[in-house]
Amino acid sequence: MAVRFGPSPAKSAVRHLLTSPQFTAILPAALLLAFWAGGEKALVISAIVFPGLFALGGMLTRTSSKDRWPEDPVTGLPLRERLVKMLDAGFHDPDMKEKCCLAVEVDAFPQLAEHYGLDAQDKIEAQLGETLRSMLRATDLICSLGRGRFGIAIDRTTRADLEVVLQISTRLQSAISTPIELDETRLHLTASVGFALPRRAPEATGESLLQAAESALQNAQVAGPGSIRAFSNGMAPRAAPSEHSEAELSEALETGQMIPWFQPQVCLRTGRLTGMEALVRWNHPDLGLIAPAAFLPALTQAGLLERLSEVMLYECLTSICKWDQLGLEVPSVSLNMTAEELSNPKLFEKIRWDLDRFDVSPERLTLEILESVIAQGEDDVIARNINALARMGCNIDLDDFGTGHASIAHIRRFNLNRIKIDRSFVTHVDTDKNQQNMISAILTMARQLEIGVLAEGVETHGEYTKLGELGCTDVQGYAVAKPMPMDATSLWIKNHRSTSDRIHHIPKHA
Repeated sequence: MAVRFGPSPAKSAVRHLLTSPQFTAILPAALLLAFWAGGEKALVISAIVFPGLFALGGMLTRTSSKDRWPEDPVTGLPLRERLVKMLDAGFHDPDMKEKCCLAVEVDAFPQLAEHYGLDAQDKIEAQLGETLRSMLRATDLICSLGRGRFGIAIDRTTRADLEVVLQISTRLQSAISTPIELDETRLHLTASVGFALPRRAPEATGESLLQAAESALQNAQVAGPGSIRAFSNGMAPRAAPSEHSEAELSEALETGQMIPWFQPQVCLRTGRLTGMEALVRWNHPDLGLIAPAAFLPALTQAGLLERLSEVMLYECLTSICKWDQLGLEVPSVSLNMTAEELSNPKLFEKIRWDLDRFDVSPERLTLEILESVIAQGEDDVIARNINALARMGCNIDLDDFGTGHASIAHIRRFNLNRIKIDRSFVTHVDTDKNQQNMISAILTMARQLEIGVLAEGVETHGEYTKLGELGCTDVQGYAVAKPMPMDATSLWIKNHRSTSDRIHHIPKHA
């Protein structure tokens, strides 16, 4: 069913005729013809009649109050209701194209009123609304969703939707970031953007599509100012409140309190070290060492996960350089990546820049991605980042395999280096026949897909030995070594290399 957005088609047609350039162009000719036919009297009458026709036409075709949409008093933009109607029409009106929806919000907008006053905030919002409106096409629609927040509907394109909307989002951010003159002050603003493609909407309704875009915006804001996020059904809700304040967490990140501890990964066949997994620890000045489970929810709630990822990546690359200087062979360092981090369209460029900055080759970095993330199979931004990093040369490990219900199709979609068998399948594998059958099935699948396998949570010598008998390639867990700080890794690597060479009879120069 079509949705009406303004005056009736008949009114629109009459108004269009009266205001069209063609109608205006014939007026001089009509007045001249009247003068030739009836002289000055006819000319005077025509000069009175034509303006009367304009006035009458304007009265008859004027938009009535029932045709007008409510407007925001500051920006003059229509409100949420109109945006929902247009998005809804994109689903149900055969004469209208499907719509993509963007939700844009100026970061820290309420603080503008605190610093510069309400009048200045109104002036800034009105200017931004006009700037964004000027960037859109005639078929697009921008509405006000509240103070400092704008909703935009654009036509779905026949090209790659994701890339097009990402480009539009970036252009909108650039427009908002243009300095604004306010008295003697130049303001530099940033904005977060969330967007939803019509095929991603939970329901084929305008309200559902708008809510999806706002959900993506919320995730962008959690990630930090100036972020962009696309909606996916697997987006995690905000974490529960924590005893640690945002200020305390920010200080911990910026003063080096958040540090990586490293847990070795070894090859079962040769005993050689194949990598280190970086696991974050908080070295609190008063409370001592704090485990991740006690502060990661607070970091999530404070929107600091991406900052943590940046800190951990920096520390990992720094550690690789230190090991190289000491002549210690650490083939790769593994870093866990969350869905929120992988949803950042700029992630690939950030990691590539850091690798270049440290002069570390991409294959020295392994990114561990939860099975539950790729099992969603819907977020094109995540898939784009994973595949781009894999093509660059980074190793991609599928973490906690067996817990996220990823299908083989999902696994084959990405260029995986290894799958990490969750510890729930490893525990008591040396005595439990069912565990052995499960591990064997996973190993068979991995061999067929030509993917390596690492068993994590290996805690006993019996589990270690049985996994080797079953054909597992790599292991990690307390049976190998507990996580340790960077300072302790050098001695462990030297001792392990000596022991491994002796047991497996590997020459020193190998």
